[in-house]
Amino acid sequence: FSLSFHKRIMTRITTGAMSRTTLLSIIIGFTKLESALGQCFQDPDTNAEWAQIINNDTTSTEFSIEGSCCQETVCGLGCAEETPPPAKGFGIAVMVAIAFFVVVGFASVFVIKGKSENFFVAGRSLPLWVITATLASQSIDSNALLGCSTLSYKYHFWDGACLPVGLGCSLILNSIFLARHINRDGALTLPDVFAKRYGKLVEVMVSICTITSFLCLLAGNLVGMGAILSYLLSISPEGAIWMSAALVFAYTVAGGLYSVAYTDVLQAAVGWLGCMTLAFYSIANEENKAPPPSIGFPSYMYPDDATCEMYDGVPCENDATACCYNTEKWCPSDDNCVVDNGAYPFGDQRIFHDQMTNAHSLTPFPNAVVFNWATIFVLAFGNLAALDFQARCMASKTAKIATIGCAIAGCLTFVVGIPFAYLGSITRVYYGPDSARASFETDSCNIGLGLPTCALWLPDQDAFIKYLTNEVPSFLGGWCLIGIVAASMSTCDGAILAMGTVFSHNIMRNLGSFFPCIRKDLVNEKNLLSMARLIAVPFTVASALIASFYRSSHSLGATGYLLIVAFDIVLASVVVPLFGCFYAKKPSPLAAFCAIITGILVRVILEFTLPKDGYLLMPFDGTEFLDYGAAASTAFPAFFDVPIDQRWDPSVEGEQCEQPRYNDWTGVDSLAAPIAALIVFVFVQWLERNGPLRSFAEDGIMVGYLKEGQVESIEKGADSTNRTAKFASDENECCVNKAESAVEVKALDDTN
Repeated sequence: FSLSFHKRIMTRITTGAMSRTTLLSIIIGFTKLESALGQCFQDPDTNAEWAQIINNDTTSTEFSIEGSCCQETVCGLGCAEETPPPAKGFGIAVMVAIAFFVVVGFASVFVIKGKSENFFVAGRSLPLWVITATLASQSIDSNALLGCSTLSYKYHFWDGACLPVGLGCSLILNSIFLARHINRDGALTLPDVFAKRYGKLVEVMVSICTITSFLCLLAGNLVGMGAILSYLLSISPEGAIWMSAALVFAYTVAGGLYSVAYTDVLQAAVGWLGCMTLAFYSIANEENKAPPPSIGFPSYMYPDDATCEMYDGVPCENDATACCYNTEKWCPSDDNCVVDNGAYPFGDQRIFHDQMTNAHSLTPFPNAVVFNWATIFVLAFGNLAALDFQARCMASKTAKIATIGCAIAGCLTFVVGIPFAYLGSITRVYYGPDSARASFETDSCNIGLGLPTCALWLPDQDAFIKYLTNEVPSFLGGWCLIGIVAASMSTCDGAILAMGTVFSHNIMRNLGSFFPCIRKDLVNEKNLLSMARLIAVPFTVASALIASFYRSSHSLGATGYLLIVAFDIVLASVVVPLFGCFYAKKPSPLAAFCAIITGILVRVILEFTLPKDGYLLMPFDGTEFLDYGAAASTAFPAFFDVPIDQRWDPSVEGEQCEQPRYNDWTGVDSLAAPIAALIVFVFVQWLERNGPLRSFAEDGIMVGYLKEGQVESIEKGADSTNRTAKFASDENECCVNKAESAVEVKALDDTN
C-alpha cells in the first residue's frame, strides 16, 4: 500500500468529518502524478467518476497516472516492484548443459549403424537401469515440474500436484496391465500392436491420433523450455522456443532412440538430483512455507483477535471495538514500514487436505475439484497410449525389465514431481498477492473478498523461475533450472522420434493400401530410417508453431494445459482398443473401429456443446464460484478503518458487483468420451461373440497382419495368452516361452 496517504488517514479522518470524495482526494494527493492519462476502467463513466475524485473536480473526465500506476492511483496498492534480472551465470550454466547433452546425443549416431531397429527401439537391448531412467525422464518433464510449480503457485497444491500424480499412476498402471504384453509383441511402434489385431485402417487411425497427441505434448515442453531460456537469456519467448526445437531435433534425428535413451540417463542423473535437492532444501529451510496472516497497513482492520494479538494491533479510530494495524510500531515513518496488501486476512496454507473432496475447501477462492480429478484420470489412463512410454517398453531387453522399469519410474515421478507442488505456496510468499511484486486488475470487484476495485490478482507467469534466480542459493537455483531444461529435452526428443517413426512406418508404408496409385514399397527397410528423419522436420516445426502462438493465455498456462490436451486426445480414441488388444478373447477390428469413432465424436461434440467459460470451474453454489465483476464502487473496502458510510456496501443500489457464476464443464467431456468408447467396444465384441458381423477380405484393411518382428498369438481355452518371441541380448536369436502344452513357433524373420 502507498504508505503516505494511509498515515494521513490515521491522523486526519474522524467519523463523518468529510465526504468520500474529499477523503479520496486527500489520499490520492500524496501520490506523485504528472501528465500520463489514466485509462484504468473500461467503462468511460467509471473512469470519469474516478477522475473527478482524483482531481477533486466535478467536471474532470480523465486523470493522470504518470509516475504511478492504476492500482496505486485508484486502490492505494503500491505499484508492483520490478524483479532484478537474473545473473548472467544462470544463462551460461544452462547453455553449457544443453550443449553437453547435444554432444552426447550426436555421439550415439555411431551406435545405430544405419539399422532401423537400432534407431527406433535401440536394438531391443536396454537394461533395467536405462529403461527406468528413460521412462521416468519422459514422465518428469517441464510439464510435470514447471507446470506443477506454476499451477500450485497460481491456484493451490493439488492444482499442480495432480500432474505428477496422474503421470506416476500411468506408469504404474502400465506396469500392471500392458508393459509385458507390449514388450513380447515384437512391435516397432505402438500402432503395430493395433495392426496385428485390427488391420491397417485402425493402425492408421491410431497413428493419426497419437501423432496429434504428441504435437501438443512437444509444444507444451517447448513452451516450458522456451520460458526458461527466454528469461535467462533475455530473448523473446518465440525465439527461445525455436532455438529449443532446433537443438533437440538435431541430436534426436541423428541418433534415434539410442541418443534419446542414453541422454535421458544423463539428463536424469543431473536433473532429478538437482530438482529434488532444490525442492527439499526450500521445504526444509524457508521460514514461511506459505503466506502468513496479513500484517496489513495503516487503517487496516484485523479479522479476529488471534491476528490482532500476532501483530500487536490497537483499537481502531472509527470503531473502538475493532482491532487495527499498529502504525506506531510497524510504520513509524514512510521509509521504515512493514506492510503488505492485506490479501490473506487469515493466512494461507501449504496444502488444504480436503481440496480433492470439498469444492469449498479454498473459500473465499474457488476450487477446481472436478477438473483436478479429471486431470488425474486423463493422465493416468491417456498416458498408457503414449508413444514414447511404449517405445521404451519395446526397447527393453525382456518383458520383466519393462514391467519393473515402469513401476520404479512411476514411483520416481511421485518422489521428484510432487514436492514441486509444495513450492507453489513458497513462491506465493515472494510473488503472491501479499508481496511487494503483486499486480492487480484495477477494474475488478468481488463480493466474497469484499473488494469494490482491484480484486483480481494477476499472477506472474515467470514467478517460479524468478524464485529460483533470486530467492534461493544461486547454485541450487541454477542446478534446478538445468534439471528442468534437461527434463524438457528428454521428453522433446522422445516426442520427435515417436512422431517421425510412426508417420513413416505406420502411415506412409500403408498409403498404397488406401490409394492404389501410390506404390506399396514407397517406404521400405532401405529408406525407412531416412524417411523417419525427414518426416520429423515438419512435426517439429508444427509443434514449435503451436508453442509460439499458444504461450500461456489459458487459465492453466501452456505447459500444464497442453499436457492434459495431449493425453485427452488418445484417452478418447486409443486407450479402449489398446486394452482390447490384450484382454479381449478375439479382438474385433470392427469393435476397435467403432470405439475410436465413438470416442472422437463424443469428445468433439461435448467440446462444443458443454458450457465452457475457460475458467475450468463447475457452477457450485457460494460466492467463491462467482467470477470477478467490473469495478463496482469508489467506496473503501469493509476492512478499512473509515467511517461506516464510506465503506462499500454491495447491497446499495448502484454499488453492486455484477458477478456471473463460473460455468465450465471441462473434464466431463474427457471422462465421457472413453466411457462411451468402452460401451461401444464391449457391445460390438458381444455381438460378434459367435462370429464376425461382416466378413472382410483376408488381405484387406480390416484384417490384422504381422509386421517385421511380430509373432502370432496363441490362444488356449478362454484365455488369450501371447506366446511371443523374446530377443536375446547378445545374439539375434529367438527363444520362445514354454507353454503348458508343447507349441512350436516358427520365427518370422531372421532377425528374431
